[in-house]
Parts: sequence; C-alpha cells; structure tokens
Amino acid sequence: MTPNPAATDPFTTPGYTPTDDEKTWGLVAHVSALVALFLGPLLALVVKGNESKWVRAHAIEALNFSITIFIGYMICFALSFVVIGFCLMFPLAMVAVILHIIAGVKAFQGGGYRYPFALRLLKD
Repeated sequence: MTPNPAATDPFTTPGYTPTDDEKTWGLVAHVSALVALFLGPLLALVVKGNESKWVRAHAIEALNFSITIFIGYMICFALSFVVIGFCLMFPLAMVAVILHIIAGVKAFQGGGYRYPFALRLLKD
C-alpha cells in the first residue's frame, strides 16, 4: 500500500493557506542560508518552528539542503588536492544559490519546495 502523498508532504495540508508572516519566514529560512549556511534556517526553526508547522517544514528543508551543500564543499576541499575540487566548487555554489532562490520564491508564494538532491537528515 502506497502512502497518500498529501499526508506525507508537510507543505500541503488540505484547506490550509499560510499567512503572510509564515510566507515571509519561509522565505527567510531559504534565502538566509545564502549568507549564513546553517544559521538562517536554524534561526527560522527556533523562532517560528513551534508556532507553525509550515514554517518548520521549510526551515527543516533548507537546513537539510545546507547540510548537503556543506558536505559537498568538504568533498570539494578534499578533492582540491588533486585539482578537480577547485573545478567543482564554483558549480556547486551556483547550484546552491539558484536552488535557494527558487525555494524562497516558492515559499513566499505560499507553496512548498523539495530540493532535488538534499539529504533528508532532519525530519519533522
């Protein structure tokens, strides 16, 4: 038996529309990770995570992606000793920027976004 996708997706609760405040905090959770890798999503999780399940879902998603990108940077750093790491670091940074912006826009529009290759280390 396959689970109901609506029941497993924290971004879509039937009949629920996030408030403007929740949309703003969802945006903050994603876009602040561009400046402070873990700190922005963690701040959104601590400040608004207990008040709103929707903000909590966005903050956890952004935090998981930040952890994934950090692991990618560590791999690039290790590979920089054989030169290929330097070649991979810039594309990794560009992918991170683009995906964080897309996720922030989706959150601000009231939708959800799942990063395509994020490790799901933290769960709700």
